[in-house]
Amino acid sequence: MSDLFEAAGLTDDAPRPLADRLRPEKLEDVVGQEHLLGPEGPIGRMLAQGRLASLILWGPPGTGKTTIARLLAKRANLDFEQLSAIFSGVKDLRAAFEKAEGKRALGKGTLLFVDEIHRFNRAQQDGFLPFVERGVVTLVGATTENPSFELNGALLSRTQVMVLKRLDDAALAKLLARAEAHLGSRRR
Repeated sequence: MSDLFEAAGLTDDAPRPLADRLRPEKLEDVVGQEHLLGPEGPIGRMLAQGRLASLILWGPPGTGKTTIARLLAKRANLDFEQLSAIFSGVKDLRAAFEKAEGKRALGKGTLLFVDEIHRFNRAQQDGFLPFVERGVVTLVGATTENPSFELNGALLSRTQVMVLKRLDDAALAKLLARAEAHLGSRRR
């Protein structure tokens, strides 16, 4: 080991799953969700206007919800904070909100991404409301479950639900070509 980055496994040579190595680095590289991200899509139009509302990304597994959230933070110049409703509780939410308030006091915004947001109970979901309302965080929640049934009405009224599509054959072909190109370039 020559440095701290190697010790943490953060070098380019560290083993990573193929899906992680192929993860898009720009919104334009996300496949299969052009209806949302394209220039005429609702997210594309928001970004063109220089704004980003709190969102719920609803779609099947593997459609890019987490990747889109990361790239939205990058495009909107917001710090990215991620929580999983499976592994997080009230203490984690408080810490995230306090951190976001500190950043806001310094003039920096926060995109709070909550994976599996439907797993939070109604009281925990209510905990987001004052922070979303005051603009302390731009909330992006991800769910595979129908938000109309799994999220409370108060939270839904403060977010916009975006429906991600299952990847079709054309999108899968693009991903396959990207994987083949990546694997081919690594063998040379």
